[in-house]
Amino acid sequence: MPFTLQVDIVSAETQVFSGKAEMVVAPSVNGELGILPHHAPLLARLRPGMVRIIVDGDTEESVFVSGGFVEVQPYVVTILADTAQRSRDLDEAAARAAKERIEKALDGHRLTPADYARLQAELNLSIAIIRSLEHLRDLKGRR
Repeated sequence: MPFTLQVDIVSAETQVFSGKAEMVVAPSVNGELGILPHHAPLLARLRPGMVRIIVDGDTEESVFVSGGFVEVQPYVVTILADTAQRSRDLDEAAARAAKERIEKALDGHRLTPADYARLQAELNLSIAIIRSLEHLRDLKGRR
């Protein structure tokens, strides 16, 4: 690997990833960011989704973030996530069950604005996990 980036992904609980990578793809609120060595300095807000870390041409790590910020320097990418979890540790069945439970809770029930907002945020997070895992499966299927 001639040119690499130092990548650090941390959440309030722990450091989820630290290592060298050829490229990082992060889900910003304005679209996907592809980050290579020599990238211009940048600070961006992240939306829930999968951060893909291309360690080398054949090896890829992925980490689900529920939001946060990415700071990019020419050779360093730091992601400060609200919460972060490696994709292999995500439970798609649990996310689908949570989505169904939340949709039922939202359907036809009188909720306070605060309860509605909380349930809507939980629903959006469950959907983001499901879509991220489906997207990873699609990417692996194309290889």
